[in-house]
Amino acid sequence: MKPFLSENFLLESKAAQKLYFDYAASMPIIDYHCHLPVHEIASNKNFENLTQAWLKGDHYKWRAMRTLGIDERFITGNTSDKEKFDKWAYTVPYTIRNPLFHWTHLELKRYFGIDTLLNPDSAKTIYRKCNEILKTPDFSTRSLIQKMNVEVVCTTDDPLDSLERHKEIANDKSFEIKVLPAFRPDKAYAFDNISVYNQYVDRLQEVSGVIISGFNDLISALKIRINYFHENGCRLADHGLEKIAYSDLSAGDLEKAFRQIRNGTALSSSQKDALTFRILAELGKTYHSIGWVQQFHLGALRNTNSRMLKKLGPDTGFDSIGDFKQAENIALLLNHLDSTDQLAKTILYNLNPADNELFATMAGNFNDGSEKGKIQYGSAWWFLDQKNGIEKQLDALSNMGLLSCFVGMLTDSRSFLSYPRHEYFRRILCNMLGQEIENGLLPDDTPWIGKIVTDICYNNAKNYFNF
Repeated sequence: MKPFLSENFLLESKAAQKLYFDYAASMPIIDYHCHLPVHEIASNKNFENLTQAWLKGDHYKWRAMRTLGIDERFITGNTSDKEKFDKWAYTVPYTIRNPLFHWTHLELKRYFGIDTLLNPDSAKTIYRKCNEILKTPDFSTRSLIQKMNVEVVCTTDDPLDSLERHKEIANDKSFEIKVLPAFRPDKAYAFDNISVYNQYVDRLQEVSGVIISGFNDLISALKIRINYFHENGCRLADHGLEKIAYSDLSAGDLEKAFRQIRNGTALSSSQKDALTFRILAELGKTYHSIGWVQQFHLGALRNTNSRMLKKLGPDTGFDSIGDFKQAENIALLLNHLDSTDQLAKTILYNLNPADNELFATMAGNFNDGSEKGKIQYGSAWWFLDQKNGIEKQLDALSNMGLLSCFVGMLTDSRSFLSYPRHEYFRRILCNMLGQEIENGLLPDDTPWIGKIVTDICYNNAKNYFNF
């Protein structure tokens, strides 16, 4: 029987162990998509306790606790941090086979040197020890990033953001890790709530200096913000959508639809879809012109529980995998941009495992030889960034594209303790390749396959994003 979380965790063959320890383990991390709060990096915050560092904002953990029947007051309520941690400690033993069980113990081990399993019996000792460590300078937010050999962090930022915190970090020569913004313009096409949308556009007017009465004004204002982000180190955009929207309206009808919502009148579904498609298309052309990467996170069915949305707001753990029709409209958008040779480097992220092969083959349709891996089938994300989901994504990419061109893993996390997820991915990758070496499905050419491993872990991303 193998011990849990041993040195060879997830590495089931000698070949896998060699690939991981000789090629993957020491590679720096380029975390090109995450949700870390940049103000906590700028202030070099020390967390008061493990609950603040580990449970606050982590809807993965919240979902598990609710499933176990734990009252909301111990999750997002006003009970003490110690009580919330105790409830999480009670939950952890019940999370076996959920990635939370692996991540929890990897994080305790890698950051705090704790090998003890977290449960109600160990909770008091673990909480006390971690709290003492977290208060030291070596465990501030910047130090937590540095400990994991991170080279670049890309946060997720609204076009309205002043980027003042990013500027502070960039001007601090004592901190060598690049913390760069990523442009996330989702609110620019969030047409469902007319009042909220117009308030957003009013604010966009203020920061861009463009009076936004028509559609072309909106695009002009967003381009001004793109240029501002570019001046401050941004090299990529991100879009979170259920699916790529599409409807065909004339330029005049598009202008009419945008003026309609600016006047406070609701749009039809076809008007919303047409405006969204055109906004994405115009932004995509701009990204191409300045050499950015565009990302599309597709397939999440969000805020399904209206009662809890009203009580807690969005991003609190009531989202799921959706079953949206994806292929045709992705192709329409990419082809629209490619037809005039204005398609930027693009990463497509899929949330529905039933669509893995769809996304893998879609990426291949628009690789034109101009760039290695120009169109990427992105890393398994959200509900799929676990062992089974990662393996399925790697399988689809390997069989229908070129795994060797893959830009690898990201954290997609709000927690400073999430960087062992890169280790988790690297071990899974090396185990997959190592097992095929052992089985004679790949040649026993460790230097070559090791090179591919280091490319996936680091080199491909470094070259692709050109930070």
